[in-house]
Amino acid sequence: MDIIRQLQEELEIGYGQAKAAVELIDEGNTIPFIARYRKEVTGSLNDEVLRRLDERLKYLRNLEERKAQVMATIEEQGNLTPELKKAIEAAATLVVVEDLYRPYRPKRRTRATVAKEKGLEPLAAFISLQTAKEPLEQEAARYVSEEKGVATAEEAIAGAMDILAEQISDTADYRIYIRDLTMREGIIQSSGRAGEESVYEMYYDFEEPVRRVAGHRILALNRGEKEKFLTVKIAAPQEKVLRYLEKKTITRNNPYTTPVLKEAAEDSYNRLIAPAIEREVRGSLTERAEKGAIQVFGKNLEQLLMQPPIVGRTVLGWDPAFRTGCKLAVVDPTGKVLDTIVIYPTAPQNKVEEAKAILKKLIRRHGITLISVGNGTASRESEAVIAGLLKEIPEKVQYIIVNEAGASVYSASKLATEEFPQFDVGQRSAVSIARRLQDPLAELVKIDPKSIGVGQYQHDMNQKRLGESLQGVVEDCVNRVGVDLNTASASLLEYISGVSKTIARNIVAYREENGRFMNRRQLLKVPKLGPKAYEQCAGFMRIAGGDEPLDTSAVHPETYEAAHKLLKRLGYETSDLLQGGLKGISRKISDYGKLADELGIGEITLTDMVKELEKPARDPRDEMPRPILRTDVMDMKDLEPGMVLAGTVRNVIDFGVFVDIGVHQDGLVHISQITDRYIRHPLEAVSVGDIVKVKVLSVDLNKKRISLTMKGVE
Repeated sequence: MDIIRQLQEELEIGYGQAKAAVELIDEGNTIPFIARYRKEVTGSLNDEVLRRLDERLKYLRNLEERKAQVMATIEEQGNLTPELKKAIEAAATLVVVEDLYRPYRPKRRTRATVAKEKGLEPLAAFISLQTAKEPLEQEAARYVSEEKGVATAEEAIAGAMDILAEQISDTADYRIYIRDLTMREGIIQSSGRAGEESVYEMYYDFEEPVRRVAGHRILALNRGEKEKFLTVKIAAPQEKVLRYLEKKTITRNNPYTTPVLKEAAEDSYNRLIAPAIEREVRGSLTERAEKGAIQVFGKNLEQLLMQPPIVGRTVLGWDPAFRTGCKLAVVDPTGKVLDTIVIYPTAPQNKVEEAKAILKKLIRRHGITLISVGNGTASRESEAVIAGLLKEIPEKVQYIIVNEAGASVYSASKLATEEFPQFDVGQRSAVSIARRLQDPLAELVKIDPKSIGVGQYQHDMNQKRLGESLQGVVEDCVNRVGVDLNTASASLLEYISGVSKTIARNIVAYREENGRFMNRRQLLKVPKLGPKAYEQCAGFMRIAGGDEPLDTSAVHPETYEAAHKLLKRLGYETSDLLQGGLKGISRKISDYGKLADELGIGEITLTDMVKELEKPARDPRDEMPRPILRTDVMDMKDLEPGMVLAGTVRNVIDFGVFVDIGVHQDGLVHISQITDRYIRHPLEAVSVGDIVKVKVLSVDLNKKRISLTMKGVE
């Protein structure tokens, strides 16, 4: 297999692009580095395409390795024919390779091997020839042997049928056809215990064609089956399968062998093929569903991480609770913790006035302008206290309810203990709730992505595949934004291209011991950060107020010489960058191609360089919608059909989106209510963090369900 050609066709890119990307990956370059600083080489392949290419490259290389192993094993047995070798080499998936290998794979003891031990293989061969001119019992009588455990002619025929059934089952072409037919025409069915209430009630009497079943249904069925609420099976087109097997195995109408071969084919399908095909089909459906769910999870995570930071404000983080009290943490604009305290405005203490008095002092003392409230237990009661407080004070303070998913995971982690050894878990959680509003990316990277709460069925998926995918999303986001080398935590630095956990810790240790970094070259003094790691990471590190103004930008040190020449050519000094960038520099360049040649760089690199010089410290998150800040409280019972509200998209799933409209219960906009045009998936229209206008369709207070629409909302 030409892997490069295969990647080119699958990803619909140029052969040269695929070849260059594979070579760069093999050289040890990271995806963010290739996507940002090797555009000339790859033809500007973005990080998303490069990650898909990397994933498929690993699969295809694993496939080729498995093919080589299988062919070597079969050759050792002396069974590798030119036809079989050609079929294995042409196999496009691991499943097909295993189908072809099945007849030659060492088997555990089966009914067929027992029959072979009894010497019945020649009888099976005789039956398959279909030339019998007399009842099979007469031929089978020759195999009756007390010594071998064959008591009667009927037992001999039964043993021969076991051998035939296994031979049919081991034929790769038959399995491939039956698997494809089941995928095309099979029905997935589920049943449950009637009258028993559960979230799986809609699947108690459910069926849908395998080819059309949605990924989220597959994951729901799998979970329902795992929790023993559902029984799930695949109903294959059995009659069509049996007719196919009979057509393939019965080549002539022989009254003595035809009935036996029919029975052997039916036994082969029901006992050996069907259970295996059902497992494979369900495995394939699950893999496809997981892949889709992981993609959606990744997209949601990306949007969440790329939410714009709220800068320059002192924030009060509020971790609500009942019995143990609400934990508060005041965090200054740089993320430094100024104060922590516990108040008890909620049940059972209900010390509302005392809590308000403490809050008023904190607001005045620290200049708090924003309160970030976790959406967990006692959040509704806390919001009511805050809304009442804001009406009583002269200071202009706003609040926002933030998704606290993962805050408790972080607060009990080793990382949080190291960061705040003097705080308990509640205080750490309050700090996290405040900081994730100030800089979502810097704070959320401390939490396992699976715990952030923007996915669906994440605990039911292949955890290794999910973890690798989400890790890639976080890595891409961190590198797209870049980090301040002098303030970034080790947990943020470790996501930078080329930086391992050890190197990240070494960077922080070097900074603490030697003071702030004054230029990127100093990174080479960090233990274990060699030239290759420096090449990968340098462009993503930012240094404000250092020796080299270009260090504030995403211009890579390898092109600093070209950047200095460019600035001189256009009449600028490097120090001019410190005035907020060189706005309008692009208008001074008439021929990018000619200028790039003069500077000794590519035209794409020059274009990127000019964008950076115009706005060296630009943050791509600034283009994202800002969160909605509130000053008053709403309750679910205040909602009425027809009411139009602004809300924030909190989660996007296959069948719709959940929108926070400020009533502590996210409303669902079904996919059919998102837009007037047809969309296959909600992500085609909305993303996590989007601010949208919605209209209330219905409210069910008992079930705590809110149905919303985005259609026709002005």
